[in-house]
Amino acid sequence: MDVLDEYTGHTDPGGAAIRRDLGPLTITKVSVGPMDNNAFLLVCTATHEALLIDAANEPERLADLVGSGRDRPELKHLVTTHRHWDHWQALGAVAGMFQPRLISHPLDAPELPIPMDVVVDHGDTVSFGEIELDVVHLRGHTPGSIALVYRGADGTHVFTGDSLFPGGPGKTDSAGDFTSLLDDLESRVFGPLPDEAWVYPGHGDDTTIGKERPSLPEWRARGW
Repeated sequence: MDVLDEYTGHTDPGGAAIRRDLGPLTITKVSVGPMDNNAFLLVCTATHEALLIDAANEPERLADLVGSGRDRPELKHLVTTHRHWDHWQALGAVAGMFQPRLISHPLDAPELPIPMDVVVDHGDTVSFGEIELDVVHLRGHTPGSIALVYRGADGTHVFTGDSLFPGGPGKTDSAGDFTSLLDDLESRVFGPLPDEAWVYPGHGDDTTIGKERPSLPEWRARGW
């Protein structure tokens, strides 16, 4: 797999991956499957320990993303952001290949195709190597959707699954779910995170908190 070191936030299905170097952490994004699902490989540069967010599809491409040979990182953790099938089509295969610790929220874990090793809730942390990610529970897209937040010297980076995209919250099935999701986004994401925080969604292009923040009143008025 081609990996480009110029990080733009845009990837194409079947195309090259893109890598961002934050010093202590590298983030590599790739689009997999027919629904343009994003998978993210995070690597601690000090220890070469890695974490994958959403083994969504195409396990062979995800294995290629991790790499081969002595220099490849050690994939020890795999987080599934939520229960929807398009985000775990490669979960069993990747788990079989690498034997990582499998992580999700307890409300979505029973709907996943294989048992989780660890369940995490709002306020918990996920650690790998010298890197810590804060867990943010965002209720609405699914009961157990989570985001992961990295706070580093180079800024704040948040992986939102399908809870936040450029242009609005993720899909919800009722007005109550929409209100729950938007309330959580306002209090748990837009409230504490700065405008320059980079947002990595579960599909499509990246965005920033500052770019989306002015639209919050419009989203609430629009409803679900």
